[in-house]
Amino acid sequence: MVGRRIVGPAHLLCVSIALLACLSVSCRSIPPLPPADLSNPGWQIQQGQAVWRPTKNRPELAGEILLATNSAGGFFAQFSKTPFTLATAQVMDGTWQIEFGAGEHVWRGRGEPPARFVWFQLPRAFAGKSLSQHWKFNQAETNFWRFESRRTGETLEGSFAP
Repeated sequence: MVGRRIVGPAHLLCVSIALLACLSVSCRSIPPLPPADLSNPGWQIQQGQAVWRPTKNRPELAGEILLATNSAGGFFAQFSKTPFTLATAQVMDGTWQIEFGAGEHVWRGRGEPPARFVWFQLPRAFAGKSLSQHWKFNQAETNFWRFESRRTGETLEGSFAP
């Protein structure tokens, strides 16, 4: 018979083993970062007020902002409106995590954190490092600062207490 393939038991066994091997391989999820212990030595903490607009079509949210950085390159940023935490971003030992709300939306990864989140741009901007290309950062002499995403219209503006 031309154009027909006969599948024998040996072929089915090979296909079954290959399928089983593919299904048994699993992705290892990244565990949650432990809570940042900002009482440890080496943390520099800044607190203040901020206004966040998640996208150009969403309303502004006013709240309190905390940014803590350490000499090892770790940082912790949190935006809250008492009694709710609205956004938390953390980088520690090459692992990053961002959480919105009370854990409803959480992303984790290794390496460089995603540039699309303003929260990961905070420590870069205040350390004088370059930002992702779609972020614009301005800082006035009066301690007032502003981030704006050229792509999404997201903004974050505020000031840290002296």
